[in-house]
Amino acid sequence: MRKLTYFVAVSIDGFIGDDTGDGTMFMPFVDEEFLAYLTSEYPDTVSAPGREALGLDGVANKKFDTVIQGRNSYQVGLDLGLTSPYGHLREYVLTRTLTESPHPNVRLIHDDVVGAVRDLKAEDGDLGIWLCGGAQLAGLLADEIDELVLKTYPVVFGGGMPMFGGRAYSLDRFDLTENRTFGNGVVVRRYNRTR
Repeated sequence: MRKLTYFVAVSIDGFIGDDTGDGTMFMPFVDEEFLAYLTSEYPDTVSAPGREALGLDGVANKKFDTVIQGRNSYQVGLDLGLTSPYGHLREYVLTRTLTESPHPNVRLIHDDVVGAVRDLKAEDGDLGIWLCGGAQLAGLLADEIDELVLKTYPVVFGGGMPMFGGRAYSLDRFDLTENRTFGNGVVVRRYNRTR
């Protein structure tokens, strides 16, 4: 069984973006030390243009072979002209508004996202599925999440887009398996589902 991992940037107070979903205030914390960690441990989560800029083209996927994201998260790439922002992965977008995929690598899910994710998890393979965002999709898939990787940035939003779209979520079914602090104040915590 393949794992669904919610790998996400989050503020200290639990928001993945401001009210509009903008998370650019996290970017100043991506310094040399933290970028080295991300590119060595999670190179799959670097976008195609980022991989090219960082010399990661051709680097094998380490954790994931599939990414799933909501329509609003996908729109961030579309606004930049990226129709396949993670072309090194199989891309799935949950959408009610897109009727046709803008790119052959991007598959659209219009309904039964839980069933679609269960089918992906049941596939053979060693690499997992990255839940990229957004908040509403994470809330919908909360019971399917096998691993949480929280990149907690030293900022407080005071409001905005909550990690699980406003759904209460307990970590009592998870064990903390990594807790790493970086010089810039970022803390990465990894939780694995135990039951």
